Amino acid sequence: MLDKNVQIFDTTLRDGEQVPGCKLNTEQKLIIAEQLDILGVDIIEAGFPVSSPGDFKSVEAISKIVKHATVCGLTRSVENDIKVAAEALKYAKRARIHTGIGTSDSHIKFKFKSTREDILKRAFDAVSYAKSFVEDVEFYAEDAGRTDNEYLARVCEAAIKAGATVLNIPDTTGYCLPHEYGAKIKYLREHVKGIDNAILSCHCHNDLGLATANSIEGVINGARQIECTINGIGERAGNTALEEVVMILKQHPYLNLETHIKTEMLYGISHLVSDSMGIYTQPNKAIVGANAFAHSSGIHQDGVIKNRETYEIIDPKDVGVTESSIVLTARSGRAALAYRAKNIGYELTKLQLDEIYSNFLVFADKKKEVDDSDIHQIIETSKVYKEIISA
Repeated sequence: MLDKNVQIFDTTLRDGEQVPGCKLNTEQKLIIAEQLDILGVDIIEAGFPVSSPGDFKSVEAISKIVKHATVCGLTRSVENDIKVAAEALKYAKRARIHTGIGTSDSHIKFKFKSTREDILKRAFDAVSYAKSFVEDVEFYAEDAGRTDNEYLARVCEAAIKAGATVLNIPDTTGYCLPHEYGAKIKYLREHVKGIDNAILSCHCHNDLGLATANSIEGVINGARQIECTINGIGERAGNTALEEVVMILKQHPYLNLETHIKTEMLYGISHLVSDSMGIYTQPNKAIVGANAFAHSSGIHQDGVIKNRETYEIIDPKDVGVTESSIVLTARSGRAALAYRAKNIGYELTKLQLDEIYSNFLVFADKKKEVDDSDIHQIIETSKVYKEIISA
C-alpha cells in the first residue's frame, strides 16, 4: 500500500537558478537552504556540482548546514559528474546523487546520436556508479513526457536493478496534458518490475501552464515525490510551484495525501526568494501573489466582510498572510467603504455612509486605488463630517 505522504523535493537552488539573471551567491543560497530546511522540505537539490567551482562550493556549504532535509546534487550520466557530486555532498547528514539521461527518441537520436539499448546501459552504469558513493540515488529519465511508455518502463527497470531509490519522470518540455501524465505514472506503477522498491517522482515544467496540474495527477496516480520550486521559478516558463501543490493537497483532504511543509512560512519564503533573485512575482500568482487575498469588487468585498469563506478557500494565515485585503476602487461598494472607514476610526451610520459614498465614487473614478489618507480626506470634506466627529 502506498504511503500517504508526498515528499517535497525543492529545486529552487538548481532548476530555479537557471532563470536568466537570477544567479545567487553562496551566502544567499545558504540563507535560502536554511529556510527550506525549516519549511519542512524533504529534499533540497542544492546544485549541479560539476558545472562550476562556485556551484561545487555552494553544494558543499549547504551540505554542512542542513539539519533535517536530504541534500541532493545533480549529475549527468558521466562518471566524473557523479564523482564530483559525491565529493561535494560528503558532509551531508543525508546525501542523494541525482543522475540520469534523456530517454525520448528525440533525445536519443539528436542529442546523444545513440540507440535505445545504449541508453539502457548508460542508465544502469550511472546508477551503479552513483550507488558506490551513496545509498540514496535518484534516476531521471529526461523528456520522459515524450518517451514511449513501454521503453520508459524498461529504463526504469534498469535503474531499479542498478539500485535507484527514486525514479524521476520529468515532463521536461511541459507538453503533457494532466490525464496523459497521470496515465504515464499509472502505467509505470503497473508495469515496472520492482517498482515497490523505488519512489516515483514528478518533475513538471510549465510551458503550457500545466505543471501544477500534472504534478497533482502524478501523485493521484501513485507518484510520491513532487519536484518543485518556490514561486514556480525555473527554466523557460518555470517549474511546478511548491506553494501551489502543497496547498492543493492540504485543501483537498479527500485525496488522503499530505506533506511535511509548514505552510505558514510560504509567504515569507516566497518574498525571500523573490528578493534574493531580483525576480518579480506577478500580483495574481496563486497563494503568494500580492493579490491572492485581495478583493476590489463590491460584491466580493461584501461577501468576504460577512464571511471570509464566501470568496476565500484558504485562510490567509495558513500561508503566512496577516489578513485579507479589502482594496477600495471605483468598483467597491458601501460595505467595503464602511469597513475601511471603521478600521481608521470612523463608525458611520447608514445615512452618513450614503452621503460619503457618493463623494467616494467621484474620488475613486480619478484614482486607481483609494488609501487610508484618501478616506480621511473624503470624510473630512463631506457635509456630515461634524456630525461624525461629534457622535
